[in-house]
Amino acid sequence: MFSNKIISSFNEMECSLYKYVITNAEKVTYMRIRELADETHVSTSSILRFCRKLDCEGFSEFKVKLKLYIAKNQPEELKSTQHALSEFVERTLKGNFESYIKETASFISKAESVIFLGIGSSGIMAEYGSRYLSSLGKFSLYIKDPFFPIHSKYSNDSVTIALSVSGETMEIIDLIKKLKEEGSTIVSITNHKDCTIARISDLNISYYVTEEYRSKSNITTQIPVVYLLETIAKEIYKQANS
Repeated sequence: MFSNKIISSFNEMECSLYKYVITNAEKVTYMRIRELADETHVSTSSILRFCRKLDCEGFSEFKVKLKLYIAKNQPEELKSTQHALSEFVERTLKGNFESYIKETASFISKAESVIFLGIGSSGIMAEYGSRYLSSLGKFSLYIKDPFFPIHSKYSNDSVTIALSVSGETMEIIDLIKKLKEEGSTIVSITNHKDCTIARISDLNISYYVTEEYRSKSNITTQIPVVYLLETIAKEIYKQANS
C-alpha cells in the first residue's frame, strides 16, 4: 500500500498526513474524513487527493485498504521455545540420530581437520561448533563468508560440516562443491532431507522442526543444531579416549 515509490512522491503536506496515518492506523480506520481533516489540519480535498495517490477512489476505499494493510503487517504469534524443544525431543527419540552421530564422529576421528560451513544464524552455529570441537582437542575452523577462498591445505583429509535450515543456501552449495572437489567428506545438518545440500552430502542429519519466518527472516529454532553439534563433539572425544 505504502510503497517506496509512492512515499517518495508525497509532498510535505502528504508526508505529514502519511506519518499521522501510520502512527494512528487503527484509529484512522474508524474515523470520518472530516475527523481526520481536523486531526491533521488539512482539508478534506487534500485527503481525497492523498487517497487517489494510493489508488483509492475515495476515503471509504482507503480505510478498507488500510485495514488490510494492518492485518497483513500484524506480527504473527511466535512458537514458544518449549514447544520447539518438545517437538525436537519427540522426533529425536523416534529417529536414527544415534547411528548418524556415531557415523559422523567416526568420519571426523579419522580426519585431520574439520571445516564448519554456515551463513546467517547457521554461520553463528558453525562458529560455535568449531569452537566447541576445538575445545575437545580436534582441530577445526569455520567459514561463514561465502567468498572465503578454498585452498587444498584446508580441505585435504578433512570433514566438512555444512549447516543450513532450508538446505538450499546457494552460497553453501557452491562451497560444498569446491570442498568435494578437494576431497573433503561432506556431512550436512539440515531441517529436512528433501533439499539440495542433503542430496549432495555424503551423510545428512535432518532434525525436522516446524520452520518459522518473521517477515523475510528465517527464525527457526537452532536448538536441534546445538544438540547435534555438542553430541557429535562428545562422541568424537569418547571414541578418541576409549
